[in-house]
Amino acid sequence: MMTGSVREDGFASNGSADMSPEQRVPEWGGDQLADPAGAPGLDGDLGIDPTELTDEDLIREMHSLHRTRLDTLRHAADSALANHLRRTAELETEYLARHPGREVDPSRLRDA
Repeated sequence: MMTGSVREDGFASNGSADMSPEQRVPEWGGDQLADPAGAPGLDGDLGIDPTELTDEDLIREMHSLHRTRLDTLRHAADSALANHLRRTAELETEYLARHPGREVDPSRLRDA
């Protein structure tokens, strides 16, 4: 009888499976940068503060993240995936703050 099995990635198949990747970020570790603040051009953040980006740059940054999403999810180190998730959340939050009344395509809506 199997109870509390562990998946190949080392996470329990019952508890962690119910969490989103964003909720699992604190569980990921082991390959963190020793001191991200010491890397050239980085101050510990993942890039330019989204509030400082022009609309064009914000869209470009989001395109870049979405284009690399699957590869990052499947093949990147845990710290890279965690950074990808954080940066995506930062940029998308800023986009939604700038465009609270964004146009929603009626064909993308589901019946309630």
